[in-house]
Amino acid sequence: MSKTPVDEGFALESFPSTTSSQTAGKPGPETILRIQPGRGLLNLDLQAVWEFRELLYFLVWRDVKVRYKQTVMGAVWAILQPLLTTLMFVAIGSYANLSSDGSPYSVFVYAALLPMSYFTQAISRSGLSLVTDSNLVRKVYFPRLIIPLAAITAPLVDFFVSFWVLVAMIGWFRLPLHWPLLMLPVFLLIAIATALAAGLWLSALNARYRDVGHTIPFLTQFWFFASPVFYSSSIFPEKWRLLYSLNPMVSVIDGFRWAVLGKQAPAVVPMVLSTAVVGVLLLSGIVFFKRMEQIIADVL
Repeated sequence: MSKTPVDEGFALESFPSTTSSQTAGKPGPETILRIQPGRGLLNLDLQAVWEFRELLYFLVWRDVKVRYKQTVMGAVWAILQPLLTTLMFVAIGSYANLSSDGSPYSVFVYAALLPMSYFTQAISRSGLSLVTDSNLVRKVYFPRLIIPLAAITAPLVDFFVSFWVLVAMIGWFRLPLHWPLLMLPVFLLIAIATALAAGLWLSALNARYRDVGHTIPFLTQFWFFASPVFYSSSIFPEKWRLLYSLNPMVSVIDGFRWAVLGKQAPAVVPMVLSTAVVGVLLLSGIVFFKRMEQIIADVL
């Protein structure tokens, strides 16, 4: 048996094999090639992910088409869902007299609902992605990271469609355009990293233990209400703010509101803490996903 490294992502093992050609009197053994994921704690085949970028594109495009297949209004649902949810929270907030820190409550809610809707969709899809695409995983080899990565990328289409409603709200309420708006991509990147970290953990766990798939709807619902979507994070006492910022979406939502409404900027220490939490979750998710990658095709 000989083992030939192909690249840092995977290796080919060659085995001599006796086939029907030998039994028929034809000389020369044939070779069986076994493709295995590369071994290494943080070896996630990043170069191979780039080489398979077309597969990533087609998986994202497939998810987008399936979402709106045979729908009458198509992508309009990407606008209606957060808009109707905002109207519902506006009605509840008006009745309950919820604070919006002196800003228009509809913009206050929508600026938070936009990243939170992306996040909940991303972890819902990515958590089930390996099981959903199990036929693809079992049949061919490719970097498994592509599957949860495609699952968190597809909801970005809805995000950018819905973002134009926020632009219209800014114009309707004549909110000033100021430099914090340039920070929106940074906070969106934190939301994407958080979704990827959660997706890596959930997808790998769900491949091994299908009970995880049943807990994902509860997890997304809990995370939604634990984040300051329809209320302000300022309602929490100062002594609990640091603990509350362990939820990375708190800093994302406060950052979106700061960028859009121009109110008080997020505190530096909670922001740094949230970013550190995201980094730890992402790094540990990469390690766990890599270890599970060795047996994913067997357990699906």
